[in-house]
Amino acid sequence: MARIFDVIEYANEMKDEIVHRFPEEGIGDYRLGSQVIVREAQAAVFFRDGNALDVFNAGRHTIATANIPKLIDLIGKAFNERTPFPAEVYFVSLKEFANEKWGTPQPIIVRNPGMGLGVALLQGFGTYSFQVKDPQQFVTQIVGARGSYRTSDIEERLRSVLLSKLQDVLGETTSAKSVVDLIGLTEELGASVRAKAQDDFEALGMVLKSFYIGNLKPSSKSAQELRDMGMLDMATYTQLQAADAMRDAAQNEGGGAGLTAGIGAGMGIGNLMGQALQGGIQNTAAGAAAGSIKMPDIMTPAEAAQFMKVTEADVLGAINDGSLKAKKIGSAFRISKESLEAFMNG
Repeated sequence: MARIFDVIEYANEMKDEIVHRFPEEGIGDYRLGSQVIVREAQAAVFFRDGNALDVFNAGRHTIATANIPKLIDLIGKAFNERTPFPAEVYFVSLKEFANEKWGTPQPIIVRNPGMGLGVALLQGFGTYSFQVKDPQQFVTQIVGARGSYRTSDIEERLRSVLLSKLQDVLGETTSAKSVVDLIGLTEELGASVRAKAQDDFEALGMVLKSFYIGNLKPSSKSAQELRDMGMLDMATYTQLQAADAMRDAAQNEGGGAGLTAGIGAGMGIGNLMGQALQGGIQNTAAGAAAGSIKMPDIMTPAEAAQFMKVTEADVLGAINDGSLKAKKIGSAFRISKESLEAFMNG
């Protein structure tokens, strides 16, 4: 015989649990007069025969079903000891789930006219909060027949919605604002994301209560990473390598720093990149095509450094760490044209 419930309640604070099914598994054998106790900040969705029939708010409720006492014992035997009138109650938390985390797993590309490459890569993180608005809609569309549904089960879906809206808002804002201005508008941006995402949350039976941007800043990506993302051509890539080396040499008295250190796209080093693009740092590939610079077949570290517009110490550092291939003859290094081109091409 299926289990008989006289009083159905879920006395749990539901800290990170949005929905709890009663019973978690199997079929509920609810009889005429069974009591459902719903606590504050809860709602209970009553299902029978697979259909959502009613939503109970806080208080005590009496269930009237086709599971009539005594008769059910006889009918149950004809259904292999299972009630022919299955019923379940889903307890839904109506509290606000706050301090949920969001972040940008990949940088968001935005326009940044007049600075650096004309684009910037932004990364950010923050918090958001949500609440179930329509318990029946949320259970039928999202939870299904699961015994328990937690915030971790839906957080990836919600973050995808929020990041999509954030990308839209940033794209719209940077059409009129620079990245420098953008970073000072986190409260306005958060309000715009919240407004844009409401329809998507309501379609799930939920409401987005808050969306906060804790930090929004340019991403640190190396020249090679930017090139792999399809944002740099070979000429710009070479210029950024030289800009990286100049910056590192200024910060490191001993020189020898890597030539592809991270750059702040659109901020700080952006001014240096702009100078490079305007001719402050000569484009070696374009110069060779114009005949102003001709790469010899064999070079000393000093010659290679002059060609790349970096210090000889930088070149020796690249040789020592194995990123630049060179032939050692006695105590001197010689670098082939092919090795240097392979190094610059990443």
